[in-house]
Amino acid sequence: MRKQIAAANWKMNLTYQQGEQLLDDILRAEITLSDDQQAIFAVPFPYLLMAKNELTGSKNYFASAQNCYNKKAGAFTGEVSAEMIQSLGINYCVIGHSERREYFNESNQVLAEKVNLCLDNKITPIFCCGEPLQVREAGTQNSFVEVQLRESLFHLSAEQLQQIVIAYEPIWAIGTGKTATTEQAQEMHAYLRTILADQYGKDIADTISILYGGSVKANNANELFGSPDVDGGLVGGASLIAADFIQIIKSLK
Repeated sequence: MRKQIAAANWKMNLTYQQGEQLLDDILRAEITLSDDQQAIFAVPFPYLLMAKNELTGSKNYFASAQNCYNKKAGAFTGEVSAEMIQSLGINYCVIGHSERREYFNESNQVLAEKVNLCLDNKITPIFCCGEPLQVREAGTQNSFVEVQLRESLFHLSAEQLQQIVIAYEPIWAIGTGKTATTEQAQEMHAYLRTILADQYGKDIADTISILYGGSVKANNANELFGSPDVDGGLVGGASLIAADFIQIIKSLK
């Protein structure tokens, strides 16, 4: 069975102390995850070691970086490399979140470079894709997202692709309170899996976890995650509230 993943994206929120308390509150719920379930916490860079230490000893709970730079090393003041992240013992990194694409103009080519560096450093990329509202309204979301995958992932071998987690984010549903219907989410996830199957074969495509990211909440996670091609969620605002994210973790199938 594919990994079922509840991934928290804290974005640029919480102080160190608040983040520590949030993790304490979530871990206090003592949710036992099965071998095919994971809870991943993408925290700001200054909190990575704290999160790793908090989660150590809890089976299938992991810390993740929210980003890395697309160069191996060098005179890039303020940037963080995949190698630096790996040296902390962090094995996950969010790549290509819509906010990175929009605010920092990250291209599909830049994201391909980041994916390569993560894999070179044995870091699992959580690769984000998704369409803005105008694309959805024009009905061209399938081709838009297909280009994102082709230009950033399809240079990979089948073995490398199996190390990727994909997160589909309808950009129009992030932080807006709007949520794609369960049918819309399932439809896009199934389409993404078809694209992967066309390129790599159905057996490979069926091993790739595809998360939904777009206003996942405690009260809709169970329905969303119940869809056959939705393998969990990349959760923003609701991951900052212990009771909500606990419920979201419990909603994994």
